[in-house]
This record gives sequence, structure tokens and C-alpha cells, in this order.
Amino acid sequence: MTTSLTIPWGMTFLPNGSALVGQRRSGEVVRIPTSGGAPRGVGTVPGVSAVGEGGLLGLATSPKFVDDKSIYAYLTTTVDNRVVRMTFDGSTLTNPRVVLKGIPSGPTHDGGRIAFGPDGKLWITTGDTGDRSTAQNRSSLAGKILRVNPDGSTPSDNPFGSPVWAYGIRNSQGIAWDSQGRPWATEFGQSSRDELNLIVRGGNYGWPIVEGKSDDERFQTPFVTWPTDEASPSGVAIIDDVAYVGALRGERVWQVALTGAQAAKPAALFDGEFGRVRSVVAAPDRALWITTSNRDGRGEPRAGDDRVVRLTVTERG
Repeated sequence: MTTSLTIPWGMTFLPNGSALVGQRRSGEVVRIPTSGGAPRGVGTVPGVSAVGEGGLLGLATSPKFVDDKSIYAYLTTTVDNRVVRMTFDGSTLTNPRVVLKGIPSGPTHDGGRIAFGPDGKLWITTGDTGDRSTAQNRSSLAGKILRVNPDGSTPSDNPFGSPVWAYGIRNSQGIAWDSQGRPWATEFGQSSRDELNLIVRGGNYGWPIVEGKSDDERFQTPFVTWPTDEASPSGVAIIDDVAYVGALRGERVWQVALTGAQAAKPAALFDGEFGRVRSVVAAPDRALWITTSNRDGRGEPRAGDDRVVRLTVTERG
């Protein structure tokens, strides 16, 4: 366990099992050893503007890290949200280069999770920035699931000839893949239902026309929904086709089996033990690492907050 961090948000693992964790407001990235313990600073991402919910958000390790030494970051600047690629030599982050810019930003709903899928593409979750109209506007990068090549260019098989892969999303901060290579993403509802969705090519997830499940065939049906006071789902990790979803307002980790056409009843793990759970990431050894978000202005900080915690889910599953 690592303690006394200031709003840790994004987290990604290096090939040796150690983790890089970004702190939202300061833009500082720290390295945490495989077994946890004292963090060591490795650099600060330049240009971070931590207004509202923005700042240094997602982190991702290049699938070709052994060769290219690249770490990716999603950050809010004074003009937009963007993704940059940096070089990490084992001790210091250097040489940030813009991969994708022009993602709308706002005081709320900045999305921010990035991850490489099994297809080798970089996937990016964005929010509607508080402007509902952006989610259904396929010309906007807000309120979407984006998919780009590692250099930021648009893959030829994207559905709309742009970075947009799926749309109609209020705010998403989590994406992960099952054993079939299918992407799943979390979504914050407004006042009634939060969601876990199977993300399909060109899919419309309904916001702001619908929230939660709908009989309207234009929209994808959520796999799981929760009342907003039980979830506010942020990060998600998948191990053996079981999703582990971090809940902010719900202050727990939700365990959701992804097999079958319909979801089994989700199980609440670590209920209330750590407060607000932001990131949930599967480590190379298949343990779950989480970051808490109790110092983000909406939680009740405890001694040692915020922290990174290593969890063994088989003890509770």
C-alpha cells in the first residue's frame, strides 16, 4: 500500500510490474515498486490545467514499451483535453509529443481513461463536458469512445472516418477488454442509472435521450445498471471475464461476471473500506490495484489518503 498521494487518478504498469501513477492536480507522475511502498517521482507532465474535474487523468503504457519506451497521458490544458506521448528511460519522463488534441474540455465530465486494446490501438474515453449536445454529435470528440493508432491517426476500420468508435456517452472513465477482445466501458448517469456497457463499433449509447435501459432500438442496452448512489463508476479491470468496477459515490468495488447474455447480480466488494475508488487496474500478476479519490473535494479524507492499494479479489469473490 502506498499512502499520502494527492488525488491519484491514472495508473499503468511497466513490464517489470512496477506502476506509474499520475496525480490529477499537480501533473506529477510517481513510480511505485511491484510490492507497493514509497513512491518516487519520475516527472511532471507539462501543460496540465486542473480546473474542475480536469487535470492529469489517464496513463497508458505502449504495448511496444520494450522497444519504444513510450508512456501516454491524457490531460486537460487551458484549451482542450489531449493525449501526449512521452519517453520513459526507467527514471524520468521526457519529450512529450501531442498524439491527439482538440478533445473538448469543461469543468465537469472530462472523461480521461486511456488504454491500449488487444488490437494494438489506443482507446480513449471522453465526457460531454457538461454540454449534452456533444454526445450525439458525431463531429465532436466529446461524449465518445475514441480509437486511434498509436501515432494518433485514425484507423481505416473506424466507423465514421474519424477517431470516434462509439457515441452517446455522458461521461466515461473506464475501459477494459474481456477474453474475446471485446471492450467494456463504464458510464456515469445523471440522476437515475449508472452503466457498464459492451462497446460495439458505431454504437449509440443514448445520452442525453436516454439514461439507463431503453426500449428504443436505436440505442445499445447496458449490460448492468446501478442507482447512482451505489456506483458512480470510474475505472474498470477485467480478469477471467469478471469485471471489477471502481465506485466513487458507492465507495466499493463492484464484481460483475461478463459471461452469458445477461449479467448476474453484481457483488459489492470492499464496501466502504477505502472510500471513493477511482482507478482499478489489473497488475501483471493478476492482482487488482486501486487508487482512492477521497481528497478530490467530494470525499471524506482518512489518515493516509489518498492511496494506492493492492487487492486480492479471490479472497472476497
